[in-house]
Amino acid sequence: MLEIRRLRLLRELSIRGTIAEVSDALSYSPSSVSQQLSLLEKETGVTLLRKVGRRLQLTPQAEVLVAHTDELLDSMERAEADLASTQPAIAGTVRLAVFQTAVLSLIPPVLRELRRQYPHLRVEMVQHEPETALHETWARDFDLVVAEQYPGHAAPHYKALDRKILAHDAIRLALPGNNDEMPAEFRHVSSIEAAAGLPWVMEPRGAASRHWAEQACRTAGFEPDVRYETADLQAHVRLVESGNAVALLPDLVWAYRARDLRVIDLPGAPHRTIFTAMRHSSAQHPGLVAVRKALHEQAVALPGPHAVGDSTVT
Repeated sequence: MLEIRRLRLLRELSIRGTIAEVSDALSYSPSSVSQQLSLLEKETGVTLLRKVGRRLQLTPQAEVLVAHTDELLDSMERAEADLASTQPAIAGTVRLAVFQTAVLSLIPPVLRELRRQYPHLRVEMVQHEPETALHETWARDFDLVVAEQYPGHAAPHYKALDRKILAHDAIRLALPGNNDEMPAEFRHVSSIEAAAGLPWVMEPRGAASRHWAEQACRTAGFEPDVRYETADLQAHVRLVESGNAVALLPDLVWAYRARDLRVIDLPGAPHRTIFTAMRHSSAQHPGLVAVRKALHEQAVALPGPHAVGDSTVT
C-alpha cells in the first residue's frame, strides 16, 4: 500500500522543482524529504527520480504516480467537503490569497460579516500577486484566491480551478486636483495624449498592469516617462495627489476613501476583471462557499466597480 504522505511529497517536487522548495512549502527538513522519497522508490520498486545537472527530474513512472496523486487529493477534498456538510455549524479554516486593492476594499467588511455569521469559521489571509496566488491555490497552498486580469493580459488558467467573475473595475487616468498649489503642467490635461510629457508612476516591470499601462500610452502616441515604480497603489495615489506624477488607476482604489484628485476616462472605457478561484474538488465545502458568497455579496455593494455576480471568467 502506497502512503499518501510520500506521494504528496513527490507531487510537490513536480511542482516546486527542488527538494529545498518542497521542504520550505511543507515545513519538512530537506533530509526528511529526501528520505521519504527514497522510501517511496523502495515501496514502488521503480526509479522515480534521476539527477539532471544539479536538479532532480521525475521519471515517466513518477509522472504516473503524480497524476494519480492529484486524483487522490481531489477525492479527499470532496470527502472533506461532504463531511463538513453534515455538521450543524460552518467551521474550519479557509486560506485566502488576495491582491492589494482587494485587501483594502473588499476584505475588511467581508471578514467582519463572516465573523458575525460564522463565529467558528477561521479565515487566514495573505496578500499575494495574482499569478503567484493562482499557482499556489492550484498547488493547494491556498483554498481560495481573489485575483485580477488586465485587458489583453489573461491570468494563467489551471484546469483544476473554478473561476467566477467578482467585478469589472474601470481604469482611468489620475491627475492632481486643479488648485493653485499644483504644478501648471498638470492643470490643463484633459486626455491621456495630453499627459505625454508628464512624470508617471507605474508598477514594476513584469507586472501585467505595467505592460498594459505602457501599451495604453504607446497607443496614445507616446512613450511614458516612468520616473517612479512601486507595486503599492496607495503610493501611486499619494504621488498623484501631491502633484508629483500621473497614473492609470482602477476605481477599486477609491471604494471607501475620498478622491483628492481628478480622473479622466480613457478611450474604450478599459477595465480590469476581478475574479475568485478555487479548486473544483473543494468548491462545495461549506466554509469555502460561505467565504466566496460573502466576497461576491460585498462586490455588489461596492460603490465603484460593477459587480457581475457569478459569471465565468474567460
